[in-house]
Amino acid sequence: MAEIKITLVKSTIGAIPKHKKTIQALGLGKVNSSVIQQDNAAIRGMVNQVSHLVKVEEI
Repeated sequence: MAEIKITLVKSTIGAIPKHKKTIQALGLGKVNSSVIQQDNAAIRGMVNQVSHLVKVEEI
C-alpha cells in the first residue's frame, strides 16, 4: 500500500482545539516534524481537515 509523508509546517498556536487534536492524532508535535502514514481514506480525511497546517508528499 502507498505511504505519505506528512510534515507540520505551521504552528498550532491559535488553531481551534479540534485541529490541535487532529495534528496530535497524526503523530505530529513540533513544527517541521514529519511522520510517515499509510495512504487511506481516514488519514486523507484528517490531512484535509488541517491542510493549512501541513505539507503532504507521496512516497
